[in-house]
Amino acid sequence: MTNRLINEQSLYLLQHAHNPVDWYPWGDEAFQKAKLENKPVLVSIGYAACHWCHVMEHESFENSDVAQYMNDNFVCIKVDREERPDVDHLYMDALQALTGSGGWPLNVFVTPERLPFYGGTYFPPNAAYQRISWTEVLKRIVSWWIERNDEVIAQAEQLSAHLKNASELSLDLHPQSTTKQKDICISMREQLMKQADKKLGGFGSAPKFPSSFCLIYLLEHAQFFDDEIARNQALLSIDKMLSGGIYDQLGGGFARYATDNSWLVPHFEKMLYDNALMILTLCDAYQITKRLFYKQAIVETIAFVMRELKSDIGLFYSALDADSEGEEGKFYTWTWDEWQEQVQDELVTQYFGVSEFGNWEGTNILHASTSLEAFSKEKGIPVEQLESRISAVKKHLIEVRNKRIRPLTDDKCILSWNALMSLALTRASVVLDNANYLQEAIKHLDCTFSLFASSQDLKRTFKSNTARMDACLDDYAFLIQAAIQLASLSNREDFLVKASSLCETAITLFGNQQEGFFYFSRVDTNHLPIRKIELIDGATPSGNSIMAQNLLLLGMCMGRTDWWERGNALIHTMANAASHYPTSFGYWSVLFQRVAKGMKTVVVAGSTASEVLKKLQTLFLPQAYFLISSKEISELEILKGKKVSNQTHIFVCTQQACMPPVQSIEECVSLLLG
Repeated sequence: MTNRLINEQSLYLLQHAHNPVDWYPWGDEAFQKAKLENKPVLVSIGYAACHWCHVMEHESFENSDVAQYMNDNFVCIKVDREERPDVDHLYMDALQALTGSGGWPLNVFVTPERLPFYGGTYFPPNAAYQRISWTEVLKRIVSWWIERNDEVIAQAEQLSAHLKNASELSLDLHPQSTTKQKDICISMREQLMKQADKKLGGFGSAPKFPSSFCLIYLLEHAQFFDDEIARNQALLSIDKMLSGGIYDQLGGGFARYATDNSWLVPHFEKMLYDNALMILTLCDAYQITKRLFYKQAIVETIAFVMRELKSDIGLFYSALDADSEGEEGKFYTWTWDEWQEQVQDELVTQYFGVSEFGNWEGTNILHASTSLEAFSKEKGIPVEQLESRISAVKKHLIEVRNKRIRPLTDDKCILSWNALMSLALTRASVVLDNANYLQEAIKHLDCTFSLFASSQDLKRTFKSNTARMDACLDDYAFLIQAAIQLASLSNREDFLVKASSLCETAITLFGNQQEGFFYFSRVDTNHLPIRKIELIDGATPSGNSIMAQNLLLLGMCMGRTDWWERGNALIHTMANAASHYPTSFGYWSVLFQRVAKGMKTVVVAGSTASEVLKKLQTLFLPQAYFLISSKEISELEILKGKKVSNQTHIFVCTQQACMPPVQSIEECVSLLLG
């Protein structure tokens, strides 16, 4: 027995295709049926790697009696949040307005006009965990719909009006003074440090997320303002993650978050975007410290992505499930008997904290119980010898683990997440001086432009040789960002030209001309009652923060003063919110700090330009954007008049003016830091 989801491509929807629930995919057909039959609509949202989504499916959606009640009284829609983030964002906002919290699975009840009026996340089959049962929820909604329909409709309209008003923003076009800007940067730092766990790293208490943007902010702040405390806090967080179970000690790569304060117990799903963002964070840490510990983590995480998430056509898949064989984390954990059968090295056993009784549900999550250096000193064994023994055991255990039943791979490719991985590869190629990573990034971005393009437009997902779903703001924003960065390293001017063209399109499709910000969904969107303006930096940076950065850089490179002014205004508008809530506006904080420090472009021209540029890019200068001038005639405004000659010249420009060219790296760095 199958339902309509059998014709979909999303792994998450296909996982529900054999439910007795009469699921519809998101679309007009379901809402037309609801209008015709005057029924409330259940919009149930999740994703393939979501553990609790699987639990609720098994407990409730596979139950024939529960399904029959749902089919008789509701029109039921299943949504993959990764395919349709615009739907997810709207109804998640609604749930948070109703309850003050959110998460997945996201179950929202809406009118046939698509207006939300009630919702929740996971509901158990029987009342438990201080939650009413799913059946009780369904019966309550049916009772309201029949007996208090006018009140339900009124509440839905009021909630929708509130959500719409929340997206109405005003733009402050008056930047702060230089002194004020520095004060704001310090305020952001102070707020982050107040929330920082000084002992175990991270921000706040469990569950703990990597919070990449906040770590990047602290690292850059430390560099700009010579703040050792900020630097140490960021590095502490990174060290604790790399030593914990959130980092796969055998295969590399990061799980989505840790369920405890010490980073030991992860929620075992692995997402492409988390790993891309952590590669970027690790690149900063390595560039600042040159610690081989961070280099190894970059190499291992990229290897994980290339090995387990790269498709045959060159794109990257979305995620690995948390579960295998019906159990969360089974693929990654070790019982004492399993461990003893494979590992006879007592020192390695101690290093990974493996014990007879385990550290999680009777099994062992591998973690570094102490730093390699400290363990080496404690045991009186040279670090090199210890590393060799650990490496040999890891290699063997990977071979053993690979024979296990693997977690499912969500094999849809998402444009924005692929663009993030392109950024990660490009950055790693510079920091580690790895030409293979750069070539991989170039091939990948060329492939991305080719496969996600459709009739001069972009699609969001790619699977089964087909691009589907209209691209959202974040898809455009991240692809533009990836093209801008790769142009800096590959000497491919066409990437900047493509980025500029995409920026024009994004402004047309998503721009709000009155307010300056961008809507998440396209101007021709007609399947949602509200077009949202998303500003919060969540698991990934918001599309608006990335577009602000894109407008700044493209404005400077392409001679578009209007773009630069718009990007600058957006960043300054968000400064107040970011200074009070930097964990919610982490990437906005990063951008504001770079602008306060003085974002600059650097063009290197001359016979030794490539060598000079390479040396400059090894330095940690996040406020600078580098290009090389290698042609007599260029399409790019920033390269015009910067002629190629035998003598190397370095041109440094601010947003308002260009400085006289210099010839040495030392002079260039002095201008960038001034």
